[in-house]
Amino acid sequence: MTLLLIVYRSLRQHALSTVVTAGSLALAGGLLMTVWMVKAQAQKSFLQTTTAFDAVLGARGSKLQLVLNAVFHLEASPGNLAWQDYEFIRRQPAVQAAIPIAVGDNLRGYRIVGTIPGLFSDVEYAPGKRYEVAPGGRLFAGDAKEAVVGSFAAGRLGLGVGDTFHPFHGLAYDPAAQHAETYTVVGILNPTNTPLDRVILIPIKGVQTMSGHDPRAATDISAVLIKLRSPAAGFMLDIMINKQGNRLTLAYPIGAILADLFSKISWFDRVLALVAYIVALVAAASVLASIYNSMNARKRDIAILRSLGARRRLVFGSVVAESACIGALGAAAGFGVYIVLFAAVARIIRAQTGVVLSLAELHPVLALAPAGLIILCALGGVVPAAKAYRLPVAENLAPLS
Repeated sequence: MTLLLIVYRSLRQHALSTVVTAGSLALAGGLLMTVWMVKAQAQKSFLQTTTAFDAVLGARGSKLQLVLNAVFHLEASPGNLAWQDYEFIRRQPAVQAAIPIAVGDNLRGYRIVGTIPGLFSDVEYAPGKRYEVAPGGRLFAGDAKEAVVGSFAAGRLGLGVGDTFHPFHGLAYDPAAQHAETYTVVGILNPTNTPLDRVILIPIKGVQTMSGHDPRAATDISAVLIKLRSPAAGFMLDIMINKQGNRLTLAYPIGAILADLFSKISWFDRVLALVAYIVALVAAASVLASIYNSMNARKRDIAILRSLGARRRLVFGSVVAESACIGALGAAAGFGVYIVLFAAVARIIRAQTGVVLSLAELHPVLALAPAGLIILCALGGVVPAAKAYRLPVAENLAPLS
């Protein structure tokens, strides 16, 4: 109780420096936890999103661009395929399901994706889960001007069953590039936490024959999403299409392509983590400097404590405990910083990719980072504690005047 009372009074007496130092620690801890959690969850979520498909067939070009465009609805299409290419891959014995898509239009910034009803009947985006519309809606007919809207896009666009809209040409929203066709919303997708939540799905013929599109490309598609019967089938198709052919690209396996992407951008995570470590070290050093510089003002108080029977180890422990308490205050406030930063980043990632990050997900870093801050601050308090430990009592009990 004596130790706690000493620490409490010291923290209250130096409240301003305590708050400033704890704030620096909170920033460091919050940034470190955010960087770590966003990295871990984003990589996990992106890789889980690809479980619906094993490969993507597209025009000759970058495999990564093909995956980002066809699976995550980012980037532009590297080129078009002929409908015959879809028929060719669909008939391969190694292919369990093949879903063609056509892109090139948007609705106020949200991509319109042309596809076939097989996306709903033949594909599981997660084990045992298929894309389904919410009650009160239905799937679009293959030859009608109808649309099924992803849950996130529907919320942002304010669309519901029965509403109508005009598509806009291109992947970027241009108010002057409106198409003449009118589409009716017949269904809203149940939330899937996948990129499909951000798009508007229409029959593939609608994209191919929309006014303003090149009539010579009326049967072209952007890519084919492929579900394979076995991993060996993917390597066989990779040899046939990528190594023996020179016109098409098979992006396989999707997971490895995304893992390579995360490997290439891992430097950015390391830079942010390094910044967090530096901020933490500076904050810990400020704890040391603050307490050490206050030792002159504390000399008489410490001498009085010693004369009243306080042992050297109690004085030493009180200074280290004070440093650790500052670290604990910073670590606790760091969770507030983490919540704000993580929520902001998660919102941006969902809006841009459809991938959902969860604030409720736990990870060892949420315990290790605060513990590390407390230990770091406690170590920073050892030097001023040693100074207090060696303080001569008689000299500092002398009258002040």
